[in-house]
Amino acid sequence: MTVRVQIEPSLLDWASKRSGKSADALSRRVPRLAAWTRGDAQPTLKQLEAFARATSTPVGLLMLPEPPDLPLPVPDFRTPPDAAPIPPSPNLLDTIYLCEERQEWYRTYALVNEAEPLDFVGSVTTGDDVVAVADRMRRRLAFDLASRRGYSSWTEALGKLSERAEDIGVLVMVSGIVGSNTHRALNPNEFRGFALVDDLAPVVFINGADTKAAQIFTLAHELVHIWIGQPAVSNPRLDIRREDQRVERFCNAVAAELLVPLAELKGEFDPSRPLADELDRLARLYRVSTLVVLRRIFDAGRLSWDEYSDAYSDQMSRVTRARKSSGGDFYNTQPVRTSKRFAHAVIADTLEGRTLHRDAFRLLGVRKYDTFRELGNRLGLP
Repeated sequence: MTVRVQIEPSLLDWASKRSGKSADALSRRVPRLAAWTRGDAQPTLKQLEAFARATSTPVGLLMLPEPPDLPLPVPDFRTPPDAAPIPPSPNLLDTIYLCEERQEWYRTYALVNEAEPLDFVGSVTTGDDVVAVADRMRRRLAFDLASRRGYSSWTEALGKLSERAEDIGVLVMVSGIVGSNTHRALNPNEFRGFALVDDLAPVVFINGADTKAAQIFTLAHELVHIWIGQPAVSNPRLDIRREDQRVERFCNAVAAELLVPLAELKGEFDPSRPLADELDRLARLYRVSTLVVLRRIFDAGRLSWDEYSDAYSDQMSRVTRARKSSGGDFYNTQPVRTSKRFAHAVIADTLEGRTLHRDAFRLLGVRKYDTFRELGNRLGLP
């Protein structure tokens, strides 16, 4: 006799909408879904598990009497305070949960190894001078303009800034997917990054599905969140003007000054040239996005707000069209997804017998011992 699972139709409807997938797409994977939602039939456990996988929903949540409230575990800075909050997708929530697990492991690792708290975490406030904070961060990160102009691409610039942040103790994770699941792509329109603050294990996560140029600014923005000690999920926009977005405005301002100092830009900008040409030239010079350059030109008083807003909309359309995801060699991409600093620590601790291989595999997103060992070899571990 086949045993059916009694499921509230509202749970099925909640999970379907939360997944972001169309009704047609879900119906193809779960043909009986419509009948279950109407209450005309009930799924078997195996069928329910298939639905849970299709919607990225834990099976246990589908057993509840009513849809649960699953808020973000960190402050949400993606929308203005007086606007309706954006419900987080399963992909965003699962990414934060995974990063929190990694952060907890690394904090314990740091305590065991008697690491000193990082003095820059929470060292500034939103009332501090923007230029002074940007200069302090630039010096601490050793991310000066002279060296940046020698980078061959935005990819190299992003890699160097990530390395500098990791060198001073920040765990930088850049990925366009949930964990190692290539079927669960992250949406940069939902979020571009987040920061998890801790004085021993600060984490910055960057949505790798965004353009490289945009990722550079997001990384700088989230690093400012670490400096002010304010965790956040962000979708940094440089067209924010509202006073009630004080924290995001400060993070944007410091990140922009860190990457493109206003005094420097005023000497470089040529107003006689077409704006679009100047945006492209200066973006290549500073290895940032045209949106960052555009904002700095506005900050320099070269554009009115209306001119800036119109140009921003045009550039945003270009940036959106330029987005694309790419794979690459697993042994090169996985340490970037998990943070090279974190991956090195986990593998070393496991080889020394303090962390179970089972736990290490889960944290690193690997399944086989050979893959684990090769990953360690690529990171310079014996």
